[in-house]
Amino acid sequence: MLLQNISRLVVKVGTGVLTDASKQPDLAQMEQLVSQLAGQRKAGREVVLVTSGAVGAGMGALGHNKRPQELAELQACAAVGQSRLMATYEKLFAGFGLSVAQILLTHDDLEHHERHLNARNTLVTLLRHGVVPIINENDAVSFTELKFGDNDTLSALVASLLPADLLVILTTVEGVIENFGQPGARVVSQIEHIDATLEQMAGGTDSATAVGGMASKVQAAKIAVRSGIPLVIASGRRRDALSGVLSGADIGTLFVPRSTRLTGRKRWIAFFHHPGGSLFLDEGARKALREGGKSLLPPGITRCEGEFAAGEVVRICDADGTEFARGIADFSAAEIRSGTLQRTEVIHRDNLVLL
Repeated sequence: MLLQNISRLVVKVGTGVLTDASKQPDLAQMEQLVSQLAGQRKAGREVVLVTSGAVGAGMGALGHNKRPQELAELQACAAVGQSRLMATYEKLFAGFGLSVAQILLTHDDLEHHERHLNARNTLVTLLRHGVVPIINENDAVSFTELKFGDNDTLSALVASLLPADLLVILTTVEGVIENFGQPGARVVSQIEHIDATLEQMAGGTDSATAVGGMASKVQAAKIAVRSGIPLVIASGRRRDALSGVLSGADIGTLFVPRSTRLTGRKRWIAFFHHPGGSLFLDEGARKALREGGKSLLPPGITRCEGEFAAGEVVRICDADGTEFARGIADFSAAEIRSGTLQRTEVIHRDNLVLL
């Protein structure tokens, strides 16, 4: 069974699962979630919690009925809400004899290689000491992530960073639902390939407090499965969600991982950057990379978009514009566009990851 021998577990809980109708933290719900996590610790598993809910908790305190649009208001909600959230978690976990640690991350923390490794070392050390790390995006100072990011992606990056043996995203629905809102709607129990049909099936969210919805969860699944990590989307309202998933019960939607796990460095190249530009390749070069295991040479590049320096991560796309790989460019965009590069490697195979 795919979910046997899980020793390191990352669990993400969304705002909708943590807050009540008035956008305040739902204490009874938080208690049952912490009870589930504590149960996994008692079973001998390392547990990392990626939590939303800071903005939601702060919204009620600052009198907002819906998620503010203005950045400063969002950050104020996050600052007020995060401390409330952590105080609640600390008290609840203490009831099970467990210590917690707060870790607030920005994308920059995970993109910069030394900080990336430092974050991993900190998490691994906390887990070794039996502490439950509680992770959130540093929304009080992080602006790009507040506008475009979500904790589904963050949870997948944390799972990839460690790496974890399993990522569970607990949400307000039972899983990925086929024919949502229509007669005959059903939970898809297992997904082996993430394709365009699935992405169309996964809509956004209309929640007043949340961002992302199922679409962001599918994007998170892409990161997890390519990293070789199974991901399950399940209902955070079920009191047996984690124990059920780990015992092999038919709960939620399981995304089946790739059979080979990328190395830590390849995961860092593939998932932890905002690429500065894109290289478009002809069919021969695409085939050489995808099927031949070759490095990227100048003749195969038909177009270079964006501005980037040597040493930056770039998107690698086929002739239709579909991204199929990422890699660290040995030359700047200007040098590549100049046409003066000959048979030198633009991206060495060791610095290239097929997605």
